[in-house]
Amino acid sequence: MIALHSSSLHKYGLNRIFEFAKEAGYDGIEIEVSKTNFDTQNAEYIKKLSEEYKLPVVALHAPENGTEKSVEHVVDMAIYLKCPIVVITPPKLTDFKFTRWLKKEIPTLRKKKHINIALTNTGGKTLLGFLPERALNNVSDLKKFGLVALDTSMTASKKEDLIRFYEHLKKLVGHVHLSNVRKRKDYSLPNEGVLPLESFLKKLKDNKYDGAISVRVRPTELSAGDDDKVIKALKKVKDFIEDYFK
Repeated sequence: MIALHSSSLHKYGLNRIFEFAKEAGYDGIEIEVSKTNFDTQNAEYIKKLSEEYKLPVVALHAPENGTEKSVEHVVDMAIYLKCPIVVITPPKLTDFKFTRWLKKEIPTLRKKKHINIALTNTGGKTLLGFLPERALNNVSDLKKFGLVALDTSMTASKKEDLIRFYEHLKKLVGHVHLSNVRKRKDYSLPNEGVLPLESFLKKLKDNKYDGAISVRVRPTELSAGDDDKVIKALKKVKDFIEDYFK
């Protein structure tokens, strides 16, 4: 299933994002739930759009630098929308309370709510030049969390080899954020860049990966603001994925 991550066109309203995804032939939508965009917090409105465009919400991405309350809200949204997975960005290294809560409560929340909750890998930014900016952001911690949303651009940001990183975690990968790195810029179009996405997609296929592949790029990569160019770019990305995954 090929989905469009809403952050790829975040300067548009949700209605337009659904419209673009539908016209470009995508199979679903991943909604980035934002603290500053009330539409993305409104499950009833999202359900209305999903039904109107006949596009399922395949993932909800919880707010970055979230809280226990924000994760619980997104989980409840996912249940209402019959969305199969919630994606969480690792907390800041100094957010000890949230980090402890994620470690302790997520297994219980999964069982209680019957929902998949995945942790995504993030980049290699540091504090004071040597401390990682984010907690729970190495292979060992991701394994302990139990379910991973693999972000291809962020492996490069952390100077990880994408294929090797995937091999370490392949049994736990339940969702994928797909983008490339071009001219040292993360979240470039998958079909343009230095990452071996062709090999990565083939490995997903060989391993019978059955989760969603969510296209997450910078809006400028899709020429946001020029609707015709947006559709053209989205179709080109979809064709690229299908060449190697389907």
